[in-house]
Amino acid sequence: MENAIRHHNSAEQIRVTTSRIRDEVQLRVIDAGPGIPLPAREHAFQPIQRQTDLGGDSVGLGLAVARGLTEAMGGTLTADDTPGGGLTMVVALPAGSST
Repeated sequence: MENAIRHHNSAEQIRVTTSRIRDEVQLRVIDAGPGIPLPAREHAFQPIQRQTDLGGDSVGLGLAVARGLTEAMGGTLTADDTPGGGLTMVVALPAGSST
């Protein structure tokens, strides 16, 4: 969410949605910012990567840490296009039993 806030157009909203699809729970962070070009998406999840140099104190670990934590819980973290422009980050985790 911090990346979405940092990179989105202030006139656009950032949306967070949740859903359950069969045995999976998904959290989506949806923005209308500049996005990440398809060829660069997997690279963005590597440690010490930054799409732009915006100054500040970020060292580019956020997506690598987020993916590592998600995978440690048996899930996935992927980047997808937002229809109309932007990026949607999808955290998918195994759904717990309802019993």
